[in-house]
Amino acid sequence: MEAFHGFAAWLMFGGKLIGHNDPVHQERVVKFNELVANCAIYSTALVITDAANALAAEGHPVDPDDLATITPYITRTIRRFGDWVLNLTPPDGEPVTRLDLEPHALFPTGTV
Repeated sequence: MEAFHGFAAWLMFGGKLIGHNDPVHQERVVKFNELVANCAIYSTALVITDAANALAAEGHPVDPDDLATITPYITRTIRRFGDWVLNLTPPDGEPVTRLDLEPHALFPTGTV
């Protein structure tokens, strides 16, 4: 939770203070910030999953311990104040959210 809140605080627009004393406005700001954080984390997790699946499909071993060190809380490649485009068109296909690894993809043959 601390990592999530740190990431959400990094994504926060307009600084750390909410400029209104209206509780309804404050709740909306917090909920929007968490929604943006969750969307960024989900998108990054999908990219990581695609990369791991591609490596496994090419025959490279994918070590679960290596995957455990990869975090979706990446801050250096997100353009917080760049071009934001809201595209409500559904994607062409379903996103791949399952990490399908064959037993031989986790460890090289003969090491288990």
